[in-house]
Amino acid sequence: QVQLVESGGGSVQTGASLRISCAASGQPGDFNLMGWTRQVAGKRRERIACIRRDLGSTYYADSVKGRFTISEHNANHTLYLQMNGVQAEDAGTYHCAAARGASCPAWLRATDGGYEGQGTQVTVSS
Repeated sequence: QVQLVESGGGSVQTGASLRISCAASGQPGDFNLMGWTRQVAGKRRERIACIRRDLGSTYYADSVKGRFTISEHNANHTLYLQMNGVQAEDAGTYHCAAARGASCPAWLRATDGGYEGQGTQVTVSS
């Protein structure tokens, strides 16, 4: 099992940057994939970023590719999401996720499975 606690959410202006974090505890080493999902009002939960921990390779949904960067600090089991060029459609609740899977592309396409934290809220103002 793993416990995931997100932090760093808040209000950000359109075009600005924000970094959110996720502290993992328990048995994070049991999971080879970690990622971020988001819940935007009125839309389905979207998986937006994934890192394969053994290779350090990263993958993104088209909606955030080129703007968001996922990274991990292995020593303290912390996952980050650097959000640059934030847009109004990025507002929502961001959840950290941990999973066992064959690949990040497969995890991004899936809709369930693994563990998620309670989330951190991001609001965007113009």
